[in-house]
Amino acid sequence: MKKTTKLLCALCSAAALLLSAGAMAKDLRLGLIVPGTHAWSQAAQAMGEELKERSGGKYDVVVFPAGQLGSEARMLQQLQTGALDMAFMTTAEVANRVPDFGALFAPYLVHDVAQAGQLLNGKTAQGMLDQLPAKAGVVGLGYGVAGMRLMLNAFPTDDVKAINGRKIRITPFPPVQDFYRLLGAASTPMPVTDVYDALANGQVDGVDADLELIWKLRLYERAKTVLQSNHMMFPVIGLMSGRVWAQLPQEDRSMIRELTRKHLDTLTADYEKSEADTQASIEQAGVKVTPVGPEFFGDTLQQWEEIWLKKAPALADLRREAADLKP
Repeated sequence: MKKTTKLLCALCSAAALLLSAGAMAKDLRLGLIVPGTHAWSQAAQAMGEELKERSGGKYDVVVFPAGQLGSEARMLQQLQTGALDMAFMTTAEVANRVPDFGALFAPYLVHDVAQAGQLLNGKTAQGMLDQLPAKAGVVGLGYGVAGMRLMLNAFPTDDVKAINGRKIRITPFPPVQDFYRLLGAASTPMPVTDVYDALANGQVDGVDADLELIWKLRLYERAKTVLQSNHMMFPVIGLMSGRVWAQLPQEDRSMIRELTRKHLDTLTADYEKSEADTQASIEQAGVKVTPVGPEFFGDTLQQWEEIWLKKAPALADLRREAADLKP
């Protein structure tokens, strides 16, 4: 009888522990606007898998790619209220709330993806993350990169004047809006998933994008001129709701920050390896790729710089750091 009682007590204790562990488990919902095949989505998935393993199942990251949770503006609102736990989003949306982040999109701030990764891990960019809790209600966990920005156009672009008056799909935030306004283009915001059809029906004449989006969304089927300007980097930022963050133990915060930064950092090497192959595939599909440098844009770049030195004081410090980056 005593043995039976002891066995029942042991079973009850084990069951209580299991129930307790289950009660502690938390699903962290993470949103993105890019497709599930995109490198950012894959980094989010890998981060979630490692977090689940490291936390012993305490945290399970559920990834929602392709804008399933709405636009980035909508997701940022959800982060602020705590309705969404995490997001990997373009730093562009953050720049809409905190102007200093617009400095990261300065034309020709860096030459390539490798330099972008170095600068984003530098003192100025990392220090900018400290502004986010007070100004945007979110915690910045780290940065990653996409491919360098270029243009895919459905019209010949042998001269910068050809861009004047054209409808170019952009991510709608001030640094890029100013860049295309100075070029005389009509900036046309729309979800990235709508661009394929928009190029086909003439709703837009071109798109500000990178090689990965051009290839994975098959945009090259609708426009045959790639202006390989590499005119801006386009960072992704890992964010967590400030409300959710405040409820986490310190050791869990450290683990989530560490793993988010780790997997966002892997994007630099991934893009370095993939860009050449992606470009080759696009060219094999019959698309003309025309490399151009800063001189192509004339005095537009200086005009942009004068505007943004006033809007984003961090730009001056970023320029100084960028000058010392390894080639």
